[in-house]
Amino acid sequence: MLLFIFSSAAVQAETEKIYTGYFNNKAVDGYDVIAYFEQAKPVEGSAKYTFEYQGADWYFSSQSNLDKFKANPTKYAPQYGGYCAWAMSNDKAAPGNPPFWTIYKEKLYLNYDQNVLDTWRADKDGFIKKADAHWASMEKE
Repeated sequence: MLLFIFSSAAVQAETEKIYTGYFNNKAVDGYDVIAYFEQAKPVEGSAKYTFEYQGADWYFSSQSNLDKFKANPTKYAPQYGGYCAWAMSNDKAAPGNPPFWTIYKEKLYLNYDQNVLDTWRADKDGFIKKADAHWASMEKE
């Protein structure tokens, strides 16, 4: 099953800059990315506060958070378009899931599940270096 997820997500990664899943256009599954930075937890966004950015719909829990994102989306958007940071470091693309996150050096990273998150946290700098290279090669395609 996990191989299927990595394979099918890789196909989507070739065409989608922001991971949204297959059945909607919500970035980060509709979670408010500002909340990770300011409340240190995942908070679901509301359809009342949405913004289209890089072809995806971003949801926020308040107008204030929406305004902050509009002012500087690259500061708050998750790295690698919301794909799993660990998978990206292994030349794969898998969904990043909102409950499995880290803020590191003022950047938001999502991972697939708790086991992957724990693995990724053990060598963040090493995994980020590899993931950055893979992401850059994907963006050129």
